[in-house]
This record gives sequence, C-alpha cells and structure tokens, in this order.
Amino acid sequence: MLNQFSRTELLFGKQAMERLENSRVAVFGIGGVGGYAVEALARSGVGTLDLIDDDKVCLTNINRQIFALRSTIAKYKVDTAAERIKDINPKAVVNTYKCFYMPDTADQFDFTQYDYIIDAIDTVTGKLEIIERANAAGTPVISAMGAGNKLDPTAFKVADIYDTKVCPLARVMRRELKKRGIKKLKVVYSEEQPIRPIEDMAISCRTNCICPPGTARKCTERRDIPGSAAFVPSVMGLIIAGEVIKDLAADHK
Repeated sequence: MLNQFSRTELLFGKQAMERLENSRVAVFGIGGVGGYAVEALARSGVGTLDLIDDDKVCLTNINRQIFALRSTIAKYKVDTAAERIKDINPKAVVNTYKCFYMPDTADQFDFTQYDYIIDAIDTVTGKLEIIERANAAGTPVISAMGAGNKLDPTAFKVADIYDTKVCPLARVMRRELKKRGIKKLKVVYSEEQPIRPIEDMAISCRTNCICPPGTARKCTERRDIPGSAAFVPSVMGLIIAGEVIKDLAADHK
C-alpha cells in the first residue's frame, strides 16, 4: 500500500523500512546541522526521535535553520521540530528535551536505549561527553565538526576523526579523544579553510542582540559568533542523516 515512504522503500526494501521504523535516534543540537538531519530522518521513516536542545528560534536563525520561520520565532526549537515531524509522520514518537547537554546534565540520558546518536552541538566539552557516553554504551555515534565560516558545501567528507585534516575543531577533538583512549569516531568535516567573518558591528549580535526573551544562552555570551549560509550546514546535516539511515537500514545479521 502506498504511503509517504513508498519511494524510499523502492530503494531500501520492506525489511529495511521496518528497521528504520523500529529505530530510535537521539539528535543533540537542533540548529543548522541538526535540524536538517532531523528532517531527513523523519522523512526516511525513523520511528522514534529524541531531540535535545534548550535554544529558542531567533530571527538570525532563519538564514540557515529549517525549523526557523517568522512564525516560529521565540518558540523552542525542539517544539517546532516535533510539530513538523508529526506532520510528516503522525506515527512517529518524538521525545523533546529542553536541555543544554553538558556533563552536569548528562545523567538525564540513557545512551543504551538509542540505536544511533547524532552529535550536532558546538561545544567541545559537550561533544566529548556525548562521545564518551556513546562509546561506553556501545551505541553508534556520528559527530559534526565545524560548519561555520565556510562557503563550500562540496568540501565535506565522511571520515574517522583520526583521518581528518584542516578543520580546527577536528584537530581539538582528535587531541582530546586520544587522551581519553577513544580510538575511532565517525565524523563529517570540511577541508575548506574557514574564512574570517566581516567585522560590522551594525549587523553583529555582539552589539545588537535580539535573542528571544527567556533565552538561556545569549549570543553575546559566546566567545565567537560565526557567519553561516543556507547551503553549508544543511548539506552537513543531510550527509549525517544519510550515514545514519544507511547504517540503520543495513542488515547486519
């Protein structure tokens, strides 16, 4: 019988679609990268999605985040994402957590219950905590490296963290993971040299913050505010989702 996933089933087959429907994926970070990953997972028939992000939609998110619209400004990103997922697939189970993932909030999550984990957050401490916990739980994880200050969506690659080059975030992660004895990690990274954003205080969040009321972590508190475009983080998110979907759909028996 035809349904919203019939065209996907033509590629993967019925058994693979059943595996996707029975899978549970956690996505940490529902921004430019994580948002597009969530969209692709939902449209591919993943049955249960856990969305973790404490941020609200801001006007400045509209240029690159799929859940950011004029109508969703000041709403929590996880709530807007959940509404859209249910509109795509009413049968989907969506668990939302308005949480900034760090070591002090990590105990809220049992990583053994997930079939796959996507790390799409941008703090090194949080990323390392996700990866360490996923590794301890034996749960597959894929991690997004730097997507800010870049303009070439064709420069992304899928690789093990120890095979990456150029990306400054990947360099830091390699060093820290080696200290922790973690020997492998699938990542998506770019070999494009990051560019330096234009220093124009008239359009800078640093001096013109418009974060919605109640925003826990304002842009002005960040060390750097990177530039970004619609066609870079979205591509990274879709690549990540593609890796997750292919891995989940594969028959490993």
